[in-house]
Amino acid sequence: MDISNRNHLRFLGLRLNSLACKCVALVVIALVFRAVFLPTFNKNLFAFDNGPLTLNGEFRIEKTKFLEVPQIIWGLNNQKIAFARAALTARMLNRTLLMPSMSASLFYKEVDLLQPISFDKVFQFEKFNSLCKGFIQLGRYSEVSNFSDVFELQKGSGRRWTVKKDLDQLRQFSSNPYDRYEIIQVVGKNPFLWHDHWPVKDYAKVFECLVLVEEISREADKIVCKIIEIGSKEIRKVGQSQIVVDSVPYVAVHMRIEKDWMIHCKKLEQRSNISEICSSKEEILERVGNIVGLKTPAVIYLAVADTLLEDNSILTGWKEGLLPFEKKKLGVVEVYKKHPYLIQSAIDYEVCLRSDVFIGNSFSTFSSLVVLDRTQKMIKMGARNICGVEAKWPSYSYNLRGQSRGPRPWLTNMSDLNLQAISYGSNNVSCRLSS
Repeated sequence: MDISNRNHLRFLGLRLNSLACKCVALVVIALVFRAVFLPTFNKNLFAFDNGPLTLNGEFRIEKTKFLEVPQIIWGLNNQKIAFARAALTARMLNRTLLMPSMSASLFYKEVDLLQPISFDKVFQFEKFNSLCKGFIQLGRYSEVSNFSDVFELQKGSGRRWTVKKDLDQLRQFSSNPYDRYEIIQVVGKNPFLWHDHWPVKDYAKVFECLVLVEEISREADKIVCKIIEIGSKEIRKVGQSQIVVDSVPYVAVHMRIEKDWMIHCKKLEQRSNISEICSSKEEILERVGNIVGLKTPAVIYLAVADTLLEDNSILTGWKEGLLPFEKKKLGVVEVYKKHPYLIQSAIDYEVCLRSDVFIGNSFSTFSSLVVLDRTQKMIKMGARNICGVEAKWPSYSYNLRGQSRGPRPWLTNMSDLNLQAISYGSNNVSCRLSS
């Protein structure tokens, strides 16, 4: 070994034996440790500091934690609102919503008569997560690793349980010590009745992600095709032979005159001191017949709960040029009968949603959500005219009088700070024309 190498080794030895050199060595070791381990560590710290948001504002869960909610009940659209409310609650808690159980039947007071149906038997699970990626996450029970790691959350109720108290509770359960539990299980209350803390646009985002399973969508296809097919034949009979079958427009009327609705709406009118909620068959026929600018002849599809209908004369009394059809006249009763109530309602909803003109009741959740969907579609496509008959998909409320004794044009106010007007109805629709 030459002298220079020996001197070099001696130099290293002297450095390592000195206190200063030992400090340098520790610094080097610390730098190596930082390079290897700290990026992951910092990522976790960043996630903790910033809650459920990523750098691009998307929802993210570092370690999958879940929110479990009670079975969702009542009609289809109350269930959709309840689901959205549960999903937005999960988002606020930075959790994945465990796929909830819905209700196929309409009975809601006799809990033992409820027919549970899984969410993915009505809506597409994977499609939901794909469309709502970065906003809401839906999980399956098979993803849970420890079913004993559960904390029960009792949501408050009654007049003393205010919106502020509910919001404070949610904020509390989004942090220590509750955020360490794998599952937060909400007990004792239907999500539809939970307090509302989210704007309409957040609900609209959730509803956009709810895509019917193919089986239900195909059933709706059958109904729409039948409306167009039979409607075109009837139109030809009145001298419009130039009508092309595929281009036959149709009007959908969500005709709320069933016995359960009439009882409900009359009580609602008394409680709220509002007279424009209930509508008789005669009033509906008159207002639909007086829609300004509606081209005739027009095919009218009547969306009505047949089993709860006491008036069998809904096809009579319509203005000349309006050609009304219901399930029996269309010959599609059997399509509906093979499905439970929830699926029947989902089919009717889709048929109404696809209609060229929709007319409903502004105090009906079904009608309100159809209008919300149609409003959202027009806004997204950048339509210039979204109010009245010139709109791409015009909607009307027959319980509110508009121009020329017709129904009032109807749009959803997408800037509303909560879903109150849609959940419980309103006579203050945002699309008004002077009467």
